[in-house]
Amino acid sequence: MVVTLSVFHPASQAGFADWAASLAESAADTEGCLGTDISTVTDGIFEPAVAATFVDPEACDRWIDSTRRAEILRRGRDLGWLPSAPTLELVDGEAPPPGVGAFRHEILPGKADEFLRAQRELTGAASEFSGYEGTSLFIDDAAGSALSVLRFRTDRQLSAWVSSRERGDALDILRSSLTHDFEAVSATTAFGTTVRTDNGRFRQTPNWKSAMMVLLVLYPTVMILSRFLGPVLDRIGAQPWLALWLSQVVSIGLMQWWLMPWAAKPFHRWLDPVDGNGLRSNLAGAVTILLLYIVCLAIFANVTWLQFWDYVDG
Repeated sequence: MVVTLSVFHPASQAGFADWAASLAESAADTEGCLGTDISTVTDGIFEPAVAATFVDPEACDRWIDSTRRAEILRRGRDLGWLPSAPTLELVDGEAPPPGVGAFRHEILPGKADEFLRAQRELTGAASEFSGYEGTSLFIDDAAGSALSVLRFRTDRQLSAWVSSRERGDALDILRSSLTHDFEAVSATTAFGTTVRTDNGRFRQTPNWKSAMMVLLVLYPTVMILSRFLGPVLDRIGAQPWLALWLSQVVSIGLMQWWLMPWAAKPFHRWLDPVDGNGLRSNLAGAVTILLLYIVCLAIFANVTWLQFWDYVDG
């Protein structure tokens, strides 16, 4: 799933809603669009923006590259609605673009006004920090949820704001309007490291968990490639130094784009640096992976058909 944001300079609020509705409609009419939103524009504090959610990057590209969208943007420029940033894309499972922080909120019933006041205070405080470029706020009154997206020039400047005392002070007011603590849009890398924000600080999966996940996938991958790819490379005359390099290229490629993402899915909560940080969760995940180690070792120790050393020419 992909959320794309088109952000504009707050030249004037007059007429933005009608023009933005036409831009949103062009996205909604694109095959693969799941929904659209127009940002909350109040007192010039938040940036005017249009968000559209698509099933995949290809559907998103169809809209971004469409002549209809280009024509609407040209008409918007004539009306004074100039883009204030390149089109932003928030891809499910991937980190936001550099310098961009995206946060999801679930608002308590009757607390929408309090939530909006807290967001204004946060935005005002953020604007005093170096590198701040703007904040877009999308509120779904029917669902009682919201998405806030703020932009800094660099990740370093975003991190300085996220970990600041000023932000921590303002978050107390925000949290009182939410059903539970807000969630940062997070990402899990191909090698089992989840990055997210908690209480104003960036956190990532402990190294020992990432290492356990890598070993869980690396061992059977190397064993199987040694059994099936190794003999093929020998038959075509590849020298040992070249055969080893080619085998590593294949193993890294498989792990990067397929095996690690697939293996990490059942351990998503355990890999989460916040949700999986409790003692019970740590022990349960570690024991599960240790048991899987034992299963792998037992298979390769007893299934002779998979033992590559019996198939080495010599």
